[in-house]
Amino acid sequence: MLDKLNINAFISFGLGFILICLSEATETQENYTAKPRVVLPPNYVKEIRPPSKKGSPVIVDFSIFVVDINSINVEDMDFRVDMFIHQRWHESRLEIPDDIFEEGDDYVTLLPEVFENFWQPDPYFLNSKIAEIATLTHKFTSVTLYKNKTVRYAARMHAIIACQMEFQLYPMDIQVCPIYIESFSSNNQKVKLRWSDSGVTLNPELKLLQYNLGQPLQLEESDGYMPEKVGNFSRLTVYFRFERQIGHHLIQTFAPSSLVVMLSWFSFWLGLDAIPGRVTLLVTCMLTLVTMFTGADIPPVAYVKALDLWMAGCMLSVFAALAEFVVVKVLDVQYQYQVNRIPKRISNMEKGQCATVASWEGGAVRSRKATQTPTTPGQTSLQGNGGPPKPARRQSLLSVAWTDTDTGVEKIMWREIDKVSRAVFPILFFVFVLLYWPILLMKSS
Repeated sequence: MLDKLNINAFISFGLGFILICLSEATETQENYTAKPRVVLPPNYVKEIRPPSKKGSPVIVDFSIFVVDINSINVEDMDFRVDMFIHQRWHESRLEIPDDIFEEGDDYVTLLPEVFENFWQPDPYFLNSKIAEIATLTHKFTSVTLYKNKTVRYAARMHAIIACQMEFQLYPMDIQVCPIYIESFSSNNQKVKLRWSDSGVTLNPELKLLQYNLGQPLQLEESDGYMPEKVGNFSRLTVYFRFERQIGHHLIQTFAPSSLVVMLSWFSFWLGLDAIPGRVTLLVTCMLTLVTMFTGADIPPVAYVKALDLWMAGCMLSVFAALAEFVVVKVLDVQYQYQVNRIPKRISNMEKGQCATVASWEGGAVRSRKATQTPTTPGQTSLQGNGGPPKPARRQSLLSVAWTDTDTGVEKIMWREIDKVSRAVFPILFFVFVLLYWPILLMKSS
């Protein structure tokens, strides 16, 4: 019985040992098949750049595909761009077996873990506030290795780019915003960045809300000196030209403000007997302009913009119409004062206090003397007992009424000012418009 137990234990032990050996062999085989099959040379150092001709830098071709441009922020002076970036360079130190390529392909996609063992260029966006690789479950990057030992790196990323904007011509301004791409640690003697044949490509479905994107894009290759890093570094530049669309401001600002200014001209056809309506019309026009311009989306800058000049012209026109009303009202008060004073003088003349005989005809005052003194047309002199001629108050330089020498009709100053204003105010505003728009269009172009 004891011998049978020993035999069973021995058999169990042997079976367990065999299973363990098979398990380890399988695991070893699986680990072996999971290992990368791109063989790096034993002396490969990823911190050292690929070898090149004596004195020549490593050429890194760079290209960008712009997916979207949004959030053009005039207050923070920046914009956000979503894009695919592509880098391509030649790594001659790799030892690539042919069996890693599928039949008919001359490239293979590597795992990110494998790419971490390669030498990599280190370009960065010089004027970016934020630059990140897009991530969902993992970073959106890919590395492609070609048979000719060319390495191609691609990534989906977004960046917030700072842009020094100028708003002197707002809302006809054109913003030119560059993106600078520069090698961070390797100077221009070690690494040279250059635009590939595709350069910068825009998504054909890309549309901006308030801007037109000028094309073609301007690309530059240069070397920039960085005092912080003490050296010259290879730099790529792409200029985005944002041309603001004027249609929104024409509908929301220029057309309504012009109509408000024209509405203020109606006050010249309202007589002084409609003082509440005239004042209400002008004050309402002024408040409408103030509300319209304070509520507009205007960049908060310290210097004068083109829209500020338009605001000033419209508000000055309405304010001048309001000031014209004050002037004609003052002249009317003076006219009424003189009209009411002359009947009192006539009453005094009838009592013998003056040698002048006065008569009132049709609301106009005509004075006669026993002895008429020659006067200029439209003037009347009152002469006392032997006294010198004394011109009437209404015939002075500040006279508020006079008699037309041709028709004999009395002219009242405030009514004549209203008549002249009906033509002068529109003419002056149209002259302002004719000067404003050609100059603005010429400067913006």
